[in-house]
Amino acid sequence: MRFTVHNPLDEGWYADPEARFYEGRYYIYVTHSLPYDEQLNHTCFVSDDLTNWEKIENIIDMSGFPWVKAAVWAPTIEEVGGKYYYIFASNDVPHKSEVGGLEIAVSDSPAGPFRALLDRPLVGEFHNGAQPIDAHLFKDDDGTVYLYYGGWGHCNIVKMNAEMTGFVPFEDGVVFREITPPDYVEGPCMLKRNGRYHFMWSAGGWTDGSYRVNTATSDKPWGPFETARTILSTGDSKIANGPGHNGFLYLPEEDRYLMVYHRHKPGLRNGNARFLCIDRMDLDENGEILPVTMTENWTYDSDAESAGKAE
Repeated sequence: MRFTVHNPLDEGWYADPEARFYEGRYYIYVTHSLPYDEQLNHTCFVSDDLTNWEKIENIIDMSGFPWVKAAVWAPTIEEVGGKYYYIFASNDVPHKSEVGGLEIAVSDSPAGPFRALLDRPLVGEFHNGAQPIDAHLFKDDDGTVYLYYGGWGHCNIVKMNAEMTGFVPFEDGVVFREITPPDYVEGPCMLKRNGRYHFMWSAGGWTDGSYRVNTATSDKPWGPFETARTILSTGDSKIANGPGHNGFLYLPEEDRYLMVYHRHKPGLRNGNARFLCIDRMDLDENGEILPVTMTENWTYDSDAESAGKAE
């Protein structure tokens, strides 16, 4: 396998990527990084080869969400029973509206259009202090689908019901379980490998160079996640700053991971000027995620990797 990544993938302003591999193609779903009132839909980037990307605009049918007027943020998606369920945040509650939160839509295709599943928000209020934004769907090996979400320094996990219309309680009766790890701000993301749950999240300020990605591990999807390590940050990079709000892609034939994230360009002083990027996410011999290096252009070549000559 060989591909070349050119960062950023597009010169448009995009943020909060969620990445998936469906039906033989790679998908990245993103927020339009614009002023609140102009954030009214999402874009999907699609690729067959991780080098060339097609852009599909306005993938949500917003006619089913008449209460949504702004701040359509941070998508996540999961396939369940042959359908694709899509969750996004709306209205930056309570700043832009008292109505909104996490919305859910569904489609027969991973490229949409995604149409409203409910006639109300899926999560429309605060629980455990978590603003209902920044959703991340994770399907465990047994088929259980968990939803991680939360801003304002708090993170919750809930267990989706079979219909994806609501939640079922955990064994102790709790529905909204707080799992906030140290240094958490927003942007949860879950990766499972060899029975271990690798939780990732963003810390710092999303408009500046302090933004970064942390991780912690546990043997349960709800933690505890007690020891934070930073795996993506500005560091001494001269090409970009403030990287964060990540997703990832897994290449099973290569047993490799790629981190998908947004970042800022030095000297471009606009918090919304965020750009979509992909870099390698390698693991050490113990299966822990190593620090990710930001790049501009890079090539993966499995033959060179096997020969110990990675580019």
